[in-house]
Amino acid sequence: MQTINTGYLTLEPQVAAHAPEMFIVLSDPAIYEYENEPPQSVAGLQERFLALESRQSRDGSQKWLNWVIRLPTMDLIGYVQATVYLDGRTAVAYELNSAYWGRGLASQAVRAVIAHLVGHYKIRCLSAVLKKENHRSMRLLQRLGFTLACARQHAELEVEHDEFLMLRTLPPSSSHS
Repeated sequence: MQTINTGYLTLEPQVAAHAPEMFIVLSDPAIYEYENEPPQSVAGLQERFLALESRQSRDGSQKWLNWVIRLPTMDLIGYVQATVYLDGRTAVAYELNSAYWGRGLASQAVRAVIAHLVGHYKIRCLSAVLKKENHRSMRLLQRLGFTLACARQHAELEVEHDEFLMLRTLPPSSSHS
């Protein structure tokens, strides 16, 4: 994995050493309005990050690409992650501390990761899953070219009834090795 620079943000490959700073970032209760829960401890988060440093599932069927998002001030504000599957599908996810919402930073970070994925992996379809009530995330994904998946696709990927699956198909010419 490599560091990605957007011109403003720096996306650093996530490692266990980021856990203390990211624990503070991810302890923001606003992040969990729609799902999940904050990490229970720095040690637990560090253990999770350490497991993700392998950058792939045990069977090799998934690549785990995780970046922390750093401002020019050197403060960490969140993360972007991508799971790349052997068939070219890629699931993306992101979380930012609520103090940084509404500034275009998530969009900038996710856009940079997508460009990196297109340039370095044979991806053909991007996906993201979000809670139906999360209108902020829906708007961000729409601005990035994602559209709502059909009912069949929701069923195939076993998306929960209170979630949306958003997809972005890439033209064959934009997939590189």
